[in-house]
Amino acid sequence: MTPAPPSPPIRVLIADDQDMVRTGFRFFLDAQPDITVVAEAADGEEAVALARRERPDVCLLDIRMPKLDGLEATRLLAGPGVTDPMRVVVVTTFDLDEYVYGALRGGACGFLLKDSGPTLLAEAVRAAAAGDSLVSPSITVRLLQHITAPQTTASRPAPPPPVSAATLREPLTDRELDVVRLVALGRTNAEIAAALFVSLSTVKTHLSSVQLKLAARNRVEIAAWAWQNGHAHPEA
Repeated sequence: MTPAPPSPPIRVLIADDQDMVRTGFRFFLDAQPDITVVAEAADGEEAVALARRERPDVCLLDIRMPKLDGLEATRLLAGPGVTDPMRVVVVTTFDLDEYVYGALRGGACGFLLKDSGPTLLAEAVRAAAAGDSLVSPSITVRLLQHITAPQTTASRPAPPPPVSAATLREPLTDRELDVVRLVALGRTNAEIAAALFVSLSTVKTHLSSVQLKLAARNRVEIAAWAWQNGHAHPEA
């Protein structure tokens, strides 16, 4: 039996105004057997132009860049009204809530802090290429505090729309609920797999099923559903 040909590597564009950051990201991502960096940009305008020309599988965009910031670049590449949207992951030093909400509303499928570590960076690239979403665990938990806490500040940014229990198409299985609880606590796929003693692929299968049942667009909405419906319990 002839073995199936290997899948082509995930093609990535890196946009950041700091040379050292781009070099570090490229060094790590190019070392992955399934990822290759095909373009680099030092500002937002260059990032948009290169992305449209090269059509990478995933764009990694910093927020604070000259000429065009990462949020506007995200909107131009992945936002509402874009005919053929790209997969954008925002990677930044700044975890301000307005940046997180702006990135997700603008079409980003992931939001990572630069100190999240190279392993989570690669996981975010793979998730984006597969059509999934990944948000830094610490950000996920803080977003949930905004979603579930009383709104006492008029200027507080509006969180992503909550997932209503009414959208539940069919009950979650016990194992799917286990996965959902850990997502609500900000665990990565690898951490969930270790905690439940299952494979990474099993976790991804459960998450895909959960997203379908909840009509959830990303991990944040899955976690929000868990908190709103009593399926998440903060750790002591």
